[in-house]
Amino acid sequence: MRGHERDVTNTGQPPWKSPVALSILLHGLILGVALAGWTWTNPSEDPPPPSISARLITPNEPEPSPVTEPVDEPDHDEERRQEEERKRKEEAERRKAEEEREREEARRIQQEKERKQEQQRQEEAAKREREQQRKAEEAARQKAAAEAKERERQKAEEEKRRQEEAARKAAEEKRRAEEQRRKEEAERKAREERERQEAERKRKERERRLKEQQLEALAEEAQQEREAEERRKREAAAAKAREAQMLTESQKYQALIRERLSQAWYPPSSATEEMTARLQITLLPTGELASVKLVSTSGNTAFDNSALGAVKSLNRYPIPDDRDTFEKYFRQFTIEFNPRRLR
Repeated sequence: MRGHERDVTNTGQPPWKSPVALSILLHGLILGVALAGWTWTNPSEDPPPPSISARLITPNEPEPSPVTEPVDEPDHDEERRQEEERKRKEEAERRKAEEEREREEARRIQQEKERKQEQQRQEEAAKREREQQRKAEEAARQKAAAEAKERERQKAEEEKRRQEEAARKAAEEKRRAEEQRRKEEAERKAREERERQEAERKRKERERRLKEQQLEALAEEAQQEREAEERRKREAAAAKAREAQMLTESQKYQALIRERLSQAWYPPSSATEEMTARLQITLLPTGELASVKLVSTSGNTAFDNSALGAVKSLNRYPIPDDRDTFEKYFRQFTIEFNPRRLR
C-alpha cells in the first residue's frame, strides 16, 4: 500500500506464501477484474472510482486491513470516444481529399480531351491551309514555268538577231581592219626606214664621242694616278713621321712608368736575379689602373705578389696626351719585373 509501512514477521515460509505477498496478489486480482469490467461496459456517465478494503492476516494474530484510498483510474471510455472521433474526422478528410483528387483528375481529363480536340482542329486547319498553299504554289509554279518558257523563246529570238547583227558588224570590222592593217604596214615600213637611218647616224655619233671620251678618260686616269701616287707618298711620309713621333713619345712615358714602378717595388729577400714576373697592365684614358694580370710567374709567390703590389700602388700612371699614342702603346702593355731591371 502506497503511503503506509507495515512490519512483517518472518515465519519461515517461502516469500510467495507470506501474508504480504498474498495481500498484494489479491489487490492485483481485484484491480484487474475492475479494469476488465470497465472495458466491457460503456456507461453513459462516468462511475465513481471504486474503494477496496483488504485486511492482512498473519499467523500470530489477526489485524484489521487498512482502508485503501481511492485510486484515480484513467477514463478509457473518453479516450476511446475521442480516438473514434479523430478517426471519423480523418476518414472524412481522407474521403474529401479523395473526392477532390477525383474531381481534379476529371478536370484534368476533360482539359486534356479539350486540348487534344483543339490540337486536332488546329492540325486539320493547318492541313487545309497547307493544301491551299500547295495548290497556290503549284499554280504559281505553272504560271512561272509558262512565263519562263516565253522568256526563253523571246531570248532565243533576241540572241539570233544579236548574232546576225554581230556577224554583219564583224564582217564590216574585218574589212576595215584589213584596210587599216595595210595602211599601218606601209606607215610602219616608212617609219622603220627613218628610224634605221636615224639609228645609224646616232651610232656613228656615239662612236665618235666614245673615242673622244676614252681619250679624255685615259688622260684623266693618268692624271689621277700621278696625283694618287704623290698623295700616297705624302701620307706615307706623314705616317712615318707620326709613327716616329709616337714611338719617341711612348719611349719617354715608358721610361717614366718603369721609373715609378722601380720606386714603388720592394722585392722580397728571397728574390734572385733569375726570377722574372711578367704582368699585363690595362690603363684608363685618365692614367688610372683598370686591371693587372700575371701572365708569366716567377715561380715565387712572394716575388709575384710584390710585383702586383707595386703595380697597384700607383694611383695614376704617366701617359701621353695624344689619344692615338695612348691607344697604341699604353691602353694595354706588358712589363717584366726582374731584380736587375724593369722592361
